[in-house]
Amino acid sequence: MNYKVTLIPGDGIGPEVAEAAKRCIEATGVSIEWEEKLAGSDALKETGSLLPQETLDSVRRNKVALKGPIVTPIGEGFRSVNVAIRHELDLFACVRPAKTYPGVKSCYKDIDLVIVRENSEDLYAGIEFEQGKENTEILIKDIEKYSNKKIHSGSGLSIKPISEFATERIVRFAFEYAIKNNRKKVTVVTKANIMKFTDGLFLKTARNISKQYASKINFEEALVDNMAMQLVQKPHNFDILVLPNLYGDILSDLCAGLIGGLGIAPGANFGDTLAVFEAVHGSAPKYKGLNKVNPTAMILSGVLMLRHIKETAAADKLENAVRQVISEGKFVTYDLKADLKDASCVGTKEMADAIIKIVRGKQ
Repeated sequence: MNYKVTLIPGDGIGPEVAEAAKRCIEATGVSIEWEEKLAGSDALKETGSLLPQETLDSVRRNKVALKGPIVTPIGEGFRSVNVAIRHELDLFACVRPAKTYPGVKSCYKDIDLVIVRENSEDLYAGIEFEQGKENTEILIKDIEKYSNKKIHSGSGLSIKPISEFATERIVRFAFEYAIKNNRKKVTVVTKANIMKFTDGLFLKTARNISKQYASKINFEEALVDNMAMQLVQKPHNFDILVLPNLYGDILSDLCAGLIGGLGIAPGANFGDTLAVFEAVHGSAPKYKGLNKVNPTAMILSGVLMLRHIKETAAADKLENAVRQVISEGKFVTYDLKADLKDASCVGTKEMADAIIKIVRGKQ
């Protein structure tokens, strides 16, 4: 079968790791026609838009996309292109597996967790009011009036919407994902003891949905601060975590730390009919063009993509090849060496070459 997939190379190291993933996916023998589209800084230069309409239209048309990391400036008015893509395409479910691979430096063994993060709401909804603006000051006065809470004049505000609709679909997604992937438990993570009308609604809705799956999947609940501690102390007690947007972002990075870092952390974003696959790590512009960075996270995102299109054998073949290369430790990038200054480390392209060789059975 021939598949048509949108390829968004991204910024910084994005094109390098995206190319590595593309080559590894093609080595499995799955026939893919790649439709390359721009987003991010290159798109801005060529089209005047960070996220061109034709890129969104391509994803909608093809239903599947592989996306490299894109630059998101910190503390500026510019909104994240990554978040914009999720919102524009209603990719409400972010899935970030965290799995250990032999040969990766980590304090833990046999970690196999999945973060399921709600993508559309919470503080990442982008409902913000800038400090010092007239509308912001009016809103501050209104909030003080209706809440009897004092807010300092000159504050910036962010609104945290949590709805029953969005919570129900992400929690249901988590349970269905658990069933489909032979998982045993779903843990809902909130701060419902403090934010009773937002996180409290998320928890209440999760409890209601869990009853429909009680015969198949175990359910438990945890507070986000306690979960951060428990993940460090006893991560093997958990299976799938379902969380609101912000907590999901933070704890997915924590889980990446458990398995050795963002360099091996893949990700996927799902809507009702669309899916975009991307590495969790950023664009690392200082390494752009140096053929130095670890392509594993992007390649494993490709593995998730292959599973999504039901090319399971190809996905298994590619993941096993990644596992073997990392385990052998010979043709890996500097961050996967015991000594970061080990002169025997290879570049992005060369690590992909080693993986491709195994996929093709030419060891």
